[in-house]
Amino acid sequence: MSGGAPAAALRVEAPGRLHLGFIDLGGALGRRFGSLGVTLDEPQTVIEAACADRDSLEGPEAERAGAARDAARAALGIADRCAIAVRQALPAHAGFGSGTQMDLAVGAAVARLAGRPLPARALADLMGRGRRSAIGTEAFAGGGVILDGGRRPDREASPPLLARLPFPDAWRVILMLDRDRHGLSGAEETRAMAQLPPFPQQLAAHLSHLVLLKALPALAEADADAFGAAIGEWQERLGDHYAAAQSGARYLSPDVAQAAHFLRGEGVAGVGQSSWGPTGFAVVGDGPQAERLVEALRRRFASFTNLSFLCVRGRNQGAAFRSIGAAVP
Repeated sequence: MSGGAPAAALRVEAPGRLHLGFIDLGGALGRRFGSLGVTLDEPQTVIEAACADRDSLEGPEAERAGAARDAARAALGIADRCAIAVRQALPAHAGFGSGTQMDLAVGAAVARLAGRPLPARALADLMGRGRRSAIGTEAFAGGGVILDGGRRPDREASPPLLARLPFPDAWRVILMLDRDRHGLSGAEETRAMAQLPPFPQQLAAHLSHLVLLKALPALAEADADAFGAAIGEWQERLGDHYAAAQSGARYLSPDVAQAAHFLRGEGVAGVGQSSWGPTGFAVVGDGPQAERLVEALRRRFASFTNLSFLCVRGRNQGAAFRSIGAAVP
C-alpha cells in the first residue's frame, strides 16, 4: 500500500479466497497449521468510504463494516467521522474469508482517509486478523496462490509467507455454493477444532510432501492435472479428519458433496471444500471445459434451489484502491 496525500473518498475492492487446507493441525512437527490458499477474481467485497460530518452505513453486512470502522479508529487513535457504503459483500461464513476481507478493506480505508496507510500485515495485526492463517491477509496484500508457514508454538504472530505463485491464466475454479448452509466461525470454530481427534504426525508429514513436492511444483509448471490430483488427495485426507465436526462427512453440505461427486465422475481430480465450507470448489485447467462443466452442473442440479455454480478466474493481485470524486451517500 502506497502513501501520499489522503483522499476524501475511496473505493476498495478486496478479493475472496479459497482456503485449501491446513498441513499440520496438531503441530507435532514443530509448527501448527500451515495453509495453502487461492485468491479469486470473484466474488469480492467492495466498499466505498468517505470523510463525512457524521458516521453513516449502508449496504449488505453494514453492521460488520461499522464494527470494523470503529475498531480501526480506536486502534489508530483517531476520531474522524466516516461514511461507508458496502457495494458488494462476500457471502458470510461460506469459505471465502468474508470477515477478514471486510475488516481489512474497511480498516485500510479508514487508515488511508486519515493519511496513515499501512502494509497489509500491519493492518491485519491492527484488526486482530491472521492469527491462525495468513491466507486472507496475503490475498489482500498481493493475491495469487499463497503458502504460509504456520504458527510457532511460542508466538501469537501471524504465520510467515513462504510462497506466492501466480494462478495460471488458462485455469478456472468452479465454485459450488449452498445458500442454506453456513460454515463454522469464531468461538464455534474454535470449539470444533478443539474437539477434533489428534492429528497424526505421519499425516502431517504426508500432507507436507503433497503441498511442497507435488502441488506447488505442478502449479509452477502449470500442470493442472498434477495440481488437481495433489489437492484432491489432500482434501480427502483432511475431509476424513474434519468429519467428526461435520456429521461424519467430508463436506458440510450434503448437496455440495453430490455436486463434487458429479465432477469427480467427470474426471476432475482437484475437488474439495474451502475451509469449513459450505462452498465446494474444483480446479480445472481449461476455461471452456470449466464452463461446460458448470452448465452440466446447473442442468443436473436444477431442482436444488439452494445450490448455485460459478466459473471464476484466480486473481494475481491484491486489493484494489481507487480515489472517487463524489462523497459516499
